[in-house]
Amino acid sequence: MKTAIVTDSNSGISRAEAEQLGIFVLPMPFIAGEEVYHEGKNLTPDRFYELLQSDTVLRTSQPSPGEMAALWDRLLEDYEELLFIPMSSGLSASYASACLLAEDYDGRVVVADAHRISITMRHIIRDALAMREAGISAQEMKEEIEKLAFLSIVYVGVEDLKYLKRGGRISGAAATVGSILNIKPLLVIKGEKVEPFATVRGTKHCKKREVEEIVKAAAEFRAEGRKIWVGQTGSFLEAADVADWQALGQAAFPEETVTYDPLSYSVACHTGPNAFGMGVSVRWEPGMRN
Repeated sequence: MKTAIVTDSNSGISRAEAEQLGIFVLPMPFIAGEEVYHEGKNLTPDRFYELLQSDTVLRTSQPSPGEMAALWDRLLEDYEELLFIPMSSGLSASYASACLLAEDYDGRVVVADAHRISITMRHIIRDALAMREAGISAQEMKEEIEKLAFLSIVYVGVEDLKYLKRGGRISGAAATVGSILNIKPLLVIKGEKVEPFATVRGTKHCKKREVEEIVKAAAEFRAEGRKIWVGQTGSFLEAADVADWQALGQAAFPEETVTYDPLSYSVACHTGPNAFGMGVSVRWEPGMRN
């Protein structure tokens, strides 16, 4: 059966890369004042970070039912069925909206809740591609994806506390004291929640701690006989910072190909520029079907 795989831009997958992979990406909307932008469409990285660092309030939104339906209708002219993998239901209402809309498609559209965003969302897309290659239907793919959903973890270090303050995640006093003491919060994203994990003095030590936590999580997955995906992300403004972060991650996993992708805008809105993330996920294998 010919199955279209659709995700949203929270996966960090660009439109150009999606074309290479043979999948489709629904751009996430952002609102700045009276303007509506769409990630990867009319919102470039330069423009996004220009808005983020300005006094403009940049708000995340979700694709409208009309935008989803337009893409689905076009794809279903060429595909027998469609699998849609939006960002985690715990972080956005996109999943719930998609499920309601899918009811109008007589079973041809299946919506999977991967409970992921950013790096590990990309990992689940790679798993979905392997499933499609194995000839699995969209409904079976949904079931396999949702089994894998919580077998992943992401850590994100925050460089500038003012963005957490702006989003109401920390108080003004905490941001001021943290900046004076050079405190860097380390957040953890697992399933439906983004939570504080640790506070570390200095960027260098925060990056080191983050990598250590991913190495630990990877070891636990491997101890269960699992294969893994490992990836990094960041909202860096300078290429040299990207290279340094990549080198640190690859050195910790010399036996793996550690990918790097820019941090999705939905996360970067809350972390600000120069945040650094790393994630690990269990990798799907055909033998997992039982």
